[in-house]
Amino acid sequence: MQTILLATRNQKKCAELQSILDAVEGQFCLLTVDAAPMSLPEVEEDGETFAENACKKAITLAAASGMLTLADDSGLCVDALDGAPGVRSARFAGEKSDDVANNALLLERLRDVEDRRAHFCCVLALAEPDGRCQTVSGVCKGTLRKEPSGTSGFGYDPLFVPDGFDCTFAELPQRDKHRISHRGHALQEALRVWVVNGTFQLY
Repeated sequence: MQTILLATRNQKKCAELQSILDAVEGQFCLLTVDAAPMSLPEVEEDGETFAENACKKAITLAAASGMLTLADDSGLCVDALDGAPGVRSARFAGEKSDDVANNALLLERLRDVEDRRAHFCCVLALAEPDGRCQTVSGVCKGTLRKEPSGTSGFGYDPLFVPDGFDCTFAELPQRDKHRISHRGHALQEALRVWVVNGTFQLY
């Protein structure tokens, strides 16, 4: 089994990525920063794009750990808010904010807005300890509800209704969400370009 460091402390994000990997061929184990057998630095996500943040996390932690490292940077981009919250999706309501606070602020900003179009974007970066890094991405388009619905998932999932569906990400069965989500699309692309003979490797 190939062990890959995942540049996050977010257990829900790790579980989602691991679940997608478990459904495909190959034996992969994602190791979060908290579970790593060495002390690893915090990485400030100060990039202006998802790709900048994903690459910074992957390159920094690959060098510090000596391990092949996968980093995910993703977020919700709302048309009526000029792409916000975007790269600040996890910190939309402040540095110490949580999903409830972020969703509440988003609904407040959209209180009198009729255009509810939005999309989720995910960029995955894979880095070797020598500094080499490559990225893939995935997008899922949809609209936003006026109140949360559903208990699965995390982040903005209770508000986001993907195109072609009438329920939110938080109401979809996990298998269906993984098939159409931004993270699912990005990971499928990652498997296509980075997995050779059952192992992740840069091309």
